[in-house]
Order: sequence, then C-alpha cells, then structure tokens
Amino acid sequence: MNNSILKFKNLTFILLGFLFIANVQAQTHKSTNLTLAVTADKPDWVYKIGEQPKFKITAMQDGKQLKNVKVKYELGPEKMPAIKKDSLVLTHGEAVVIASSLAEPGFLRITVTTQSGDKVIKSLATAAFAPEAIKPTITLPDDFKTFWTKAIKDLEKVPFDVKLEALKERSTATVDVYQLNIQNIGASRIYGILCVPKKEGKYPAVLKVPGAGVRPYNGDIALAEKGFITLEIGIHGIPVNLNTDVYNDLRAGALAGYPSFNLDNKNSFYYKRVYLGCIRALDYLASHPAYDGTNLAVQGGSQGGALSIVTAALDKRIKYLVAFYPALSDVTGYLFNRAGGWPHYFNATSVTQNNTKAKLETCQYYDVVNFAKQLKVPGFYSWGFNDETCPPTSMYAAYNSISAAKELAIYKETGHNTVEAQREQATNWLISMLKK
Repeated sequence: MNNSILKFKNLTFILLGFLFIANVQAQTHKSTNLTLAVTADKPDWVYKIGEQPKFKITAMQDGKQLKNVKVKYELGPEKMPAIKKDSLVLTHGEAVVIASSLAEPGFLRITVTTQSGDKVIKSLATAAFAPEAIKPTITLPDDFKTFWTKAIKDLEKVPFDVKLEALKERSTATVDVYQLNIQNIGASRIYGILCVPKKEGKYPAVLKVPGAGVRPYNGDIALAEKGFITLEIGIHGIPVNLNTDVYNDLRAGALAGYPSFNLDNKNSFYYKRVYLGCIRALDYLASHPAYDGTNLAVQGGSQGGALSIVTAALDKRIKYLVAFYPALSDVTGYLFNRAGGWPHYFNATSVTQNNTKAKLETCQYYDVVNFAKQLKVPGFYSWGFNDETCPPTSMYAAYNSISAAKELAIYKETGHNTVEAQREQATNWLISMLKK
C-alpha cells in the first residue's frame, strides 16, 4: 500500500463499560436472533483529513446487549487490502475501535464478524474523508465526443421497426401495458415493458434503465398511474416477459460475464450496443402520440445508475435524471491504489488480464465519469457509504465531475440497495421536476 495514500498509526481499541453517545443509526445484519451493529461517532460519518473516526461495535440478542461476544474485525480503505486485522471480546456487549485518519480523500471501512452456530454474522461501517474532494483517475479521450456523435449517427440509419404486444393481464383500469421491441444496432433489438395512461391526454415520459443481470421486467405501472408514460427496458436483446428459467440459463451460460465482452475493442464492446439501445428507447418515447413533447427523464440504479448518466449526457431530449449508486464509474481507481467502480475490471483478481492498452482505451470511452463531465441537466443522485458493490469512492469521482445542477441524498447505512424513504424522495423529486 502506498504510504502517501494512507497513514495508519497507533491503532487501538477501547473496551467500554459506559454508554457511548452517538446520534447515528446502526448498520445491522441479522442471523438467528444475534445481531452485530457497527457505527461511527460522527452523525454523518464524514470526517476531515486528520480526524480519527471511532467505530462502535455492539452485539445484541433479544433486544439486549450480549456480553462476552468474540468478534473479528478488518480495517482499511474500501475494496483494498486490510491495514489492520484483529479480534476482541465485547466484555460488556460493546467496544470501540479508534482508527487513524486517511491522508487523502476517500473511505475507510471496518468490517466486523462473529460466529453464531454455523452462521457468520457480519456488519460494517464506512467513514468518509473529504468525499467532495475525490477526483477521478480515468482519462478523457480527446475524441470522446466525436466517437459518440458518430455512433449515434450510425444508429439513426437503422430502421425503427416498432413491434407492440398488448399485455392485457398486466393492464389496470387506468394503464395499458405492452411489451415493446424495436430495432437497435447490429441487427439486435431492445425489449421493454411500456405503460401508458388510458386517459386521453399528453404526458411526461420516463425511461427506466436496468441494473446488472439477466431477468424479466414488470414495467413501472405505479408511476404510470400517476400520469406518466413509462418504459422499462432490458439490455440483452431478448424478450423481458419469459419464464424465469430462460434468464437463469442465460445468466449461467451465454451471458455469463457480459460486462467484459469485447472489452479490448471500443467499437464492439458489449456496452456500445447497450448505450445506443437506451438512445433508441428514447426515440420511441419521443415519438409516442401521448408524449407531451417536452418532459423526458431517465432513471436507474447500479448499472442503471450508470445508464441514466450516460443517456442524459448523450441525448439532449433528456431533461432530468435519477441515478442510484451508479456503476461503471472510475473503473481505473484500482490502478491508483484505491477502489474502482463495478465491475471491478482492474481489481486484484482481474488486473492481470485486463490491464492492457486496448482494454484501458475502451474503458475511457465507456466510463461514467467521462459522461458525467458532459451533463447539462439537473439530476438526483443517491447512495450509501456501506455499498460493497459500487464503492462510494468511485461514485463520488463521477458525482464530483458533474457541473450541471445536482442533488445528492446520502443514506449512509445502506449498502447496494435502496430503502423506502430513499425511493420516495427520488420519486417526489422526479415528479416535481416533470410536472413543473
């Protein structure tokens, strides 16, 4: 580990026999009726360079602190090798680990485990150090805009060829539901679930872009019932209403590892068709007779958070975006001794096969950071500090690159997931923007 990145010294822990005061909620993972909770001493878990976070560990059973529980912990920068590994006994049901500061902006994570029968109980907490100062590591190619302008012009030459299949069993009293498929580049197609309010009128439209994986989709009927046209797409060029077994087989077979397909060629990389497929989906929404002609948004989480930023950067028809924990952000972070974005092309297990000139070049044209730099429209962004899939370091690298109007909602205890309040906040923001 580069000592200029991180300086740990005098790492100690203090066993407590008194109440630790902290106005924070614990991140808890349950197994049977034993839980571990880990929390940082600052309410927002955000520290200045030079400050030392204190991580409180608590064991609970049946609503009471459980004494004499042995725990193991690892402490270090997120997604990087641990700087400290140790164990301790929670004599009075709790203890505190005091850590040294990070020397540069980033995130410090403590992961705590204990054995309960044949189960491992795990919890973690992640302290932020000057996250607003995190800068990206990915390079912006000189011809980035030219590359994507040409790609979109090539897409415009592809026939639209719209096909709609009514899904009467999914339709409601106020919303018509369809499976849509349209022509994309490379003789592929984009499939999605389209939801349209039945009442005659003109409506804003929202493109819902998917997280990683291979699965069916239901469409966003609830948002359509509020007076929006919604289109939830898949990215793999296959129908999105098939039996689950079909997707399971594809996930384990033909589409296993798809985020790395053709990573050594920027012109045939898997995500080129995906990014352009999002633009083609917008083409359809913009042409729909019930669309109001003005208010168009895109929303997604993880891979979908990445696609939201990419789509809004590439297409001026998008007026607003919502991105939860965006993936594919600053993927080269690992090459600079810090966490890189999902799908972790350059982490310890992948760097040997991926650290080539051709693959690094491809990443530059597809990394979310470089699209974030192009954004011109307002966006709502949200994630948690405990995300182990999309590291917050990588997401801040993208967020800090945005010069357009932006709002960030941090739900610090969350991992790679959203909670109801978070989803409600995002939906309310989107509705308020689209119905101005």
